[in-house]
Amino acid sequence: MKIRSHLMLLIPLVTVFLFQGCAPVAITGATTAVSTVAADRRTAGAMVEDQAIEVKSRLALADRKELNDRVHINFTSFNTTVLVSGEAPTEEDRQAVIDLVKNVEKVTKVHDEISIAAPSSLLSRSADTVISAKIKAKLIAEKDLSTLHIKVVTENGVSYLMGLVSEEEGDIATEVARRTGGVQKVVKLFEYREYLRKQNEEEEPAEEGPGG
Repeated sequence: MKIRSHLMLLIPLVTVFLFQGCAPVAITGATTAVSTVAADRRTAGAMVEDQAIEVKSRLALADRKELNDRVHINFTSFNTTVLVSGEAPTEEDRQAVIDLVKNVEKVTKVHDEISIAAPSSLLSRSADTVISAKIKAKLIAEKDLSTLHIKVVTENGVSYLMGLVSEEEGDIATEVARRTGGVQKVVKLFEYREYLRKQNEEEEPAEEGPGG
């Protein structure tokens, strides 16, 4: 029912674009959104909450202008668990950022991965973006994985992996990340689900006998 209610929200958007002569774009965008919601292992509600948590966290930090000017912080929410990564010059600043996130509505868990250091350079951040893109590309090539199930964040060469996965899926994704050029360390922040292992086993095709 939750997914259906979110899909209904797409109908007015499609209608508006139809009247504006942009039907192909609107329909394609709506179809992509529907496919993403259907394939993601989070509930539709959790997906919306994750987006809201990231926005509220950024706004909370922006409201603390002096603190915001001193730090470089990224907020990544997956299933209401928040990864806080980046750099803060002092322990006091690091704790202040973490306290802000913990007070954001709907946050259930916080992973503090803030380094005590000066903000990273634009060159370093660009390199991290490239590393994350390379990992995602390799994950797409893995037939037993989906990038919709795994979120990748890289800070200073350290790649963080989040998602709802089976232990086997987590191990595969971790190995893929470790083999990616530029990765110095991989940190697993997965939420493991036993039912996914059983589900994957049931979906595997049965081996044919000698006479098959």
